[in-house]
Amino acid sequence: MSEEKLNITFEEAIEKLEEIVEKLEDGDVPLEKAIDFYQEGMNLAKVCNDKLVKVEKQMEQIMKENGDFEPFSPQEEEQA
Repeated sequence: MSEEKLNITFEEAIEKLEEIVEKLEDGDVPLEKAIDFYQEGMNLAKVCNDKLVKVEKQMEQIMKENGDFEPFSPQEEEQA
């Protein structure tokens, strides 16, 4: 994967994916170009997935008041 793809933000990758989907849905794309779009879309989808996995791992830990990390576990709100 190119260095440019690794430095793209999640939002930029999603925007590019949406553009690719629009082009492919139009149906006026030559087969060779459609394959190129598909491959680019798959690469962008992988970038998005990798970024989401990274954020998910970061969210699994919350910093405690003393600076240590502990596993994140959402607590249910108490109902009155």
